[in-house]
Amino acid sequence: MAILALLLIPLLAGAVTALLRSPRRMELVYLLSATGSFAAAVWLAAEALAAGPVTWGDSFLYVDHLSALVVVLTAFVYLVSAPYAVGYLRRDEANGVFDEPDGRPGSHAKLRQYYALTPLFVFCMFLVGVANNLGVMWVAVEGTTLASILLVTFYGRPTSLEAAWKYAIIAGVGLSMALFGTVLTYYSAHEVLGGESLSGLNWSVLAVSAPQFDKNVMRLAFILVLLGYGTKAGLAPMHTWKPDAYSEAPVPVAALMATAVLNCALYALARFYVLAGRCLGPSFASQLLILFGLLSIGIAVPFILVQRSYRRLLAYSSIDHGGIMVLGLGFGGALGTLGMLLHMTFHSVTKPLLFFCAGNAQQHTGTDSLKRGPGGLLDALPVSAPMFLLAALAVTGTPPFSMFQSEFTVLQAGFAAQRTGSVLLFAAFVAAIFCGFFYHAAKLVLGPPSGLSRGESCRWKTYPVIGLAVIVVLLGFWLPAPVYALVEGAARILAVQP
Repeated sequence: MAILALLLIPLLAGAVTALLRSPRRMELVYLLSATGSFAAAVWLAAEALAAGPVTWGDSFLYVDHLSALVVVLTAFVYLVSAPYAVGYLRRDEANGVFDEPDGRPGSHAKLRQYYALTPLFVFCMFLVGVANNLGVMWVAVEGTTLASILLVTFYGRPTSLEAAWKYAIIAGVGLSMALFGTVLTYYSAHEVLGGESLSGLNWSVLAVSAPQFDKNVMRLAFILVLLGYGTKAGLAPMHTWKPDAYSEAPVPVAALMATAVLNCALYALARFYVLAGRCLGPSFASQLLILFGLLSIGIAVPFILVQRSYRRLLAYSSIDHGGIMVLGLGFGGALGTLGMLLHMTFHSVTKPLLFFCAGNAQQHTGTDSLKRGPGGLLDALPVSAPMFLLAALAVTGTPPFSMFQSEFTVLQAGFAAQRTGSVLLFAAFVAAIFCGFFYHAAKLVLGPPSGLSRGESCRWKTYPVIGLAVIVVLLGFWLPAPVYALVEGAARILAVQP
């Protein structure tokens, strides 16, 4: 029942919102769906922790520790972004952002679009996590693309349409490769499985018989899957859609894309990594993952150093952290997978805080430019400005924040795997990113006083920032035992030993 509740709550919320006319009722349904989804995710995770994998419909839906972790993180980001979205969209409505060119109000249609599409977007991400069939998982990832494209075009600006078109083309090509990789995975296994079967693409079935797959076909399948889901995750060099999409989407949607969508794409890639590792041994997949991980981190360095927009700055930061997670998975072993999943957890908490603070600054100043926009926002945004600085320290892996711990675990995994050269490159890239990111954050927050009026008047936008900041600080010193149990169990699933 927990699996069904998890899927039905956002699906029904989107359908109900499409029929509503009152913006306040839309907000209420949206907030209830976020709260209910998080409760269902926690319920489902508790069942997985207590009794092992949870299934439904003859294992059509399947939740182990890895699935439960991704689902809980998705639900958490949905929960914290929901109240922020209410305040963010109310501010846009008050500023006349949704008005038609002739001056007629257009807010009702726009709000209905947002509050109906976002739960469907989240439903697709939940389906990615609970789908046992790799084909259904691919369909769900494609569903996240379709829903998010419509949300990227939310403001209807020429730049929004350009970003959505770029996203659609690049993600479409990438997911086509992921589909071919999925088909080839089935082909490599069909003789072992004894013919056609509805369960022939179930991950729980494939994982057991993976050592007997056709090795040549599986090599090609994994390369295609890596390119496909790597495009969705924004790994370099398939990352070029990310900065445009993140800078044009509404801030709560950008926060979901930078965390939950990234997690779903890496989750799908990790499932295939296990199959490839059991079939081919860990070295083939690991070498590719290390290459793409280092390339993603390295590509982010120059763009972060010279960046002129803080929304695009956060996009390149997400490319960097996607690379770190892939690098941890590539280093492999117990430490590598643990570091990857810890980083995924901490990143999912920290990155929304950065987006919310950046959104507050952009709405207050009217720009997201680091060059032309006002700096020294500490006087104008006494909550969001210092919290942006705190989150910048956390997201760059500064001790004692939690992401330092996960990055250090990835470093340990690299040394354990005897990848000294890769570890040194990783450390150099991370140090350069820290310098660039902190320089921009300090200039935005600590520069000369902006002279703007005080802008922290909306509780809907301020309380999520404060709450997330408290969680970010606490995670540096304490990770709840059930969460660590999920992470540890998920790491055991992904650990492919030589």
